[in-house]
Amino acid sequence: MGVKVHGVAVSTCTSRVLTILHEKGLDFELVPVNLLAGEHKQPPFLAKNPFGQIPVLEDGDLTLFESRAITAYVAEKFKENGVDLIRHNNLNEAALVKVWTEVESQSFHPAISPIVFQHIIVPMRGQTPDQAVIDANLEKLAKVLDVYEDRLSSTKYLAGDFYSLADLHHLSYTYYFMKTPGASLVNERPHVKAWWEDISSRPAFKKVAEAMTLGQK
Repeated sequence: MGVKVHGVAVSTCTSRVLTILHEKGLDFELVPVNLLAGEHKQPPFLAKNPFGQIPVLEDGDLTLFESRAITAYVAEKFKENGVDLIRHNNLNEAALVKVWTEVESQSFHPAISPIVFQHIIVPMRGQTPDQAVIDANLEKLAKVLDVYEDRLSSTKYLAGDFYSLADLHHLSYTYYFMKTPGASLVNERPHVKAWWEDISSRPAFKKVAEAMTLGQK
């Protein structure tokens, strides 16, 4: 049995998983989940993820949900494939990768995700974005990116001078964010901008980004 990913390619969390699978050069099957029909809330899918959210990864007898847990598993199991995203041979570097993956999930993601939701998902539902929510989270995100700008002035990537899981986790939400008016937050910080241009131009992510068409007319 090969690796199966249950999800949709436009989804930020699914694309996070697809990116690492491409980065590792792995063969996998993307099994589409019909979100509009509520397939993710039906018993067959809930048996894979009781929270009814995509993606889910199946690798033989193992079933995993939560995209960051999936990427950590893939990075560990296939650490010898392609780029070592967890720096398993260097305890200090590995610890820094963990620090900056936590920063992404605890500081960066809570600020950027509501902005992307308001600008891209809300209009798709025929509703009007809440500018107050956007403004409040742009303010939070600016503070996080100030820290990144300082960090990236001394290292090429977040955990050090090497591309890691910490950088990869930022790709999908930032990709959509850069299509919003808030993109200036990245572009006006030279080190953050250079980092973004670097990580988003990696072949693995470029493959995934081709299908990330949310909000496109």
